[in-house]
Amino acid sequence: MHSYDEPVYLISVVANILNIHPQTLRQYEREGLLEPSRTQGRMRLYSQRDIDRMKLILRLTRDMGVNLAGVDIILQLKEQIDNMRDEMGDLKQALSEVNRNGYVVKSKAIVAKNNYDIIIFKK
Repeated sequence: MHSYDEPVYLISVVANILNIHPQTLRQYEREGLLEPSRTQGRMRLYSQRDIDRMKLILRLTRDMGVNLAGVDIILQLKEQIDNMRDEMGDLKQALSEVNRNGYVVKSKAIVAKNNYDIIIFKK
């Protein structure tokens, strides 16, 4: 069994699994929505993560009518949310350690503030 991130599927196999034309995969790669691994011979190899990402892209475009620019924004926001979720998990872990120990470790006493930009598009 292969790991979730291991690139093992050829473009023809992925196109067959997703019931799409291989050119669709190439187009989404050109648009920056998908980035498959490459062999030394420059053949595209997709992981299960790539296939799941492609399923999300297809759901957004086919079922919800989102254009590719919208898909790109949604995927970026999803990645930011996932990163924040991971960071919150780390902070919860650190807080539980503080609560168990009853004090804050000096190296953990610094709070870093992240800046997030909000872009508003006018019609």
